[in-house]
Amino acid sequence: MTDMTDSDCDRKKKIIGSVVLMKKNVLDFNDFHACFRDGFRELRGHGVSLQLINLHSQSENDVQGKVGKAAYLEDWIGSTFNSITPGDSVFKVTFDHDEDDIAIPGAFIIKNNHHSEFYLKTVTLEDVPGHGRIHFVCNSWVYPAKCYTKDRVFFTNKTYLPHETPMALRKYREEELESLRGDGKAELQEWDRVYDYAYYNDLADPDKGPKHIRPVLGGSSEFPYPRRGRTGRKPAESDPSYETRLPLLLSLNIYVPRDERFGHLKMADFLGYALKSIAQFIKPELEAVFDSTPNEFDCFDDVLKLYHGGLKLPGGPLLDNIRKNIPFEMFKEIFRSDGEPVCKFPMPQVIKESKTAWRTDEEFGREMLAGVNPVIIRRLEEFPPKSQLNTKLYGDQNSSITEEHIKYNLGGLTAHEAMEKNKLYILDHHDTVMPYLRSINATSTKTYASRTLLFLKDDGTLKPVAIELSLPHPDGDEFGAIKKVCTPAKEDGSVEGSIWQLAKAYVAVIDSGVHQLISHWLHTHAAIEPFIIGTNRNLSVIHPIHKLLHPHFRDTMNINAVARQILINAGGLLEFTVFPGKYAMEMTSMAYKNWNFTHQALPEDLKMRGIAVEDPDSPDGIRLLIKDYPYAVDGLQIWSAIKEWVKNYCSIYYDTDELVANDPELQSWWKELREVGHGDKKDEPWWPQMNTKEDLIQSCTIIIWVASALHAAINFGQYPYGGYLPNRPSLSRRLLPEIGSSEYEELKLNPEKAFFKTVTAQLQTVLGISLIEILSRHASDEVYLGQRDTPEWTTEGKAVEAFEEFGKKLGEIEEKIVEMNKDEKLKNRVGPVLMPYTLLAPSSDVGLTGRGIPNSVSI
Repeated sequence: MTDMTDSDCDRKKKIIGSVVLMKKNVLDFNDFHACFRDGFRELRGHGVSLQLINLHSQSENDVQGKVGKAAYLEDWIGSTFNSITPGDSVFKVTFDHDEDDIAIPGAFIIKNNHHSEFYLKTVTLEDVPGHGRIHFVCNSWVYPAKCYTKDRVFFTNKTYLPHETPMALRKYREEELESLRGDGKAELQEWDRVYDYAYYNDLADPDKGPKHIRPVLGGSSEFPYPRRGRTGRKPAESDPSYETRLPLLLSLNIYVPRDERFGHLKMADFLGYALKSIAQFIKPELEAVFDSTPNEFDCFDDVLKLYHGGLKLPGGPLLDNIRKNIPFEMFKEIFRSDGEPVCKFPMPQVIKESKTAWRTDEEFGREMLAGVNPVIIRRLEEFPPKSQLNTKLYGDQNSSITEEHIKYNLGGLTAHEAMEKNKLYILDHHDTVMPYLRSINATSTKTYASRTLLFLKDDGTLKPVAIELSLPHPDGDEFGAIKKVCTPAKEDGSVEGSIWQLAKAYVAVIDSGVHQLISHWLHTHAAIEPFIIGTNRNLSVIHPIHKLLHPHFRDTMNINAVARQILINAGGLLEFTVFPGKYAMEMTSMAYKNWNFTHQALPEDLKMRGIAVEDPDSPDGIRLLIKDYPYAVDGLQIWSAIKEWVKNYCSIYYDTDELVANDPELQSWWKELREVGHGDKKDEPWWPQMNTKEDLIQSCTIIIWVASALHAAINFGQYPYGGYLPNRPSLSRRLLPEIGSSEYEELKLNPEKAFFKTVTAQLQTVLGISLIEILSRHASDEVYLGQRDTPEWTTEGKAVEAFEEFGKKLGEIEEKIVEMNKDEKLKNRVGPVLMPYTLLAPSSDVGLTGRGIPNSVSI
């Protein structure tokens, strides 16, 4: 027997590692049998194995790093007691280290020989000879090895551009991307890790009959749309162009890659269960109750009972069935649990300090600048306003507002002078709604296309001066519109005042629907999903741009999948609670025809809407024409901070434009995003070419802005502003009363009752408030802008420093927001309702806060 030399001993050292993971049985108490079988396998020594992959090739011909011997996790049974945080398990693993095989590990292969999946968080190797500590951030579900056609590989926490990747890791890098792309075949299962594209052909259910048919969105010039994540479910029997839908009972099991699913801390999937429960149990039960005992709100005090005493509902089977079928925490939130069947909601901020200030014209105008939909208002550049609709199809749709209508409310200026002084603005929902209005009004909904003109006063507030309400011509669309112009009443309490309040309510109805469907769903949720899919298909996890963008994609595919199943589908909650009804998603497709990626940049959006002009002396390069525009003021600060962070980060890896143009992963990513992900827009000339650093910086800034700050600004104010439905009704049920009609007499005698007979009914109010309360809440596991879910997200010191500076900058911006909200000269920041504008304050606590910018479209 040959004696081992000292040098042999040096080469054959042990590497001690620690593995942090979460067992499935910690998260799923129904997993007992699999847990028992896993324990049996552990006793036989066939549990979870890891094999280190050498970072460097041993020869020029070695295109795949050498793989070391398998090492197994130790002490699987009973390991849950060895945890650093609740639910985590820490395991020891010992590798034989032979420098002839593995000098420095660059990756590892993991094989799960158990019957259950587990969530792998981190792997840390201590005292690697010649290197020291090596840390792997994994954060991924690992299913049993039999589920995979290729081994699961995890890379060290270091980034490489493709050409810089060590030769030994290149094949693993390429194979990992191939696995994530899939083969485009068969139905995807929960353990599949495939990111692929599909049309929105899963919203309808043609097998249920004509009432459940909606257009396929995407793939046509008639109904263009961003792509969504592919599930591969079989075609519908009656029409194979549609995908079959899951039964409602399985609605939470719609396929998204497992790593895209909500984390277990998201209130134990409270969000998903809550939305499902509203759709499946609460809505049908309440419909039955309200159908059998129809009720209306008669006055504003009736609505306030929703927040004070609660709305009393019939007990018995209704409450028993709801209690059995929804999570206890949700039942406790919506219904009293002392046996009294009452719907009760938190007090919305808009009526917290004053119960009537929301009705003022000043607050009506302020919410266009600081409300939940502050992204529509634009400067009026032509008077009277003109329509862009095809005159051959729709006739004369230009505005009928005249100088006579508004001259007494322009501070002594003519309309032309007011425009010249940048004092006339418009909230224009006319062209968006008119093509669908005849069909919409053929249902129980009765509403108008609207234009609202506003005058910018010297104190910085907006005064509404005219509202034009338009209906399709009774003889046909080609004959144009029937238009009615309403102006502010000279006397409070008059019938003209009641007409003016109704006119503002119709505007709020349209704005509420446009906000929910276009500003919110289309421009954030739907628009960002192709970027998530394309990033995972084309940019390796060790690509620096993947590491930059990945936090801004968290939970988005999951919430979008839930939305397709129970919110935006045919007969879903949005069709039931917003004015377009069955035409809701079709309307978003028409809006997508005008979508422009470059205009999603906040400075470009403001210039396009005429709210800002270029100014080279300004830090942002633009100057606001409405100086007290809280969304724009705060947003520009956040935008600049994001762009500075992105610029600093990208400059670490890309010294020259040539590195951008010659990065094959980056180029395939951008090509696929344009040609497939947003394929219906592939021929648009405005797409950045991705040939320069500036293209890369601007594009990544837009993606992060949309996923974080833009979404926050238009999502988390839903309940604070819209939780009080009179302020933002989502439906209207009858038109303005004609003089001499019984409705007109009722308006004169009892204007509050007439108001509530016009706007959202009790049933839709309760369901609508329930929905937006859920959508306005921050989960306990939220990660906010300027934060990462792990401190060791990269080994690049310069990137860590730049990110810390980004976090400090966001903290400074938050302090400025607090100070501006105290400035009494800035009237739009608080307004008559005494509600400070905090939607773009970066941080937040858990729950219903009306503030906070999560990293991603997570709800």
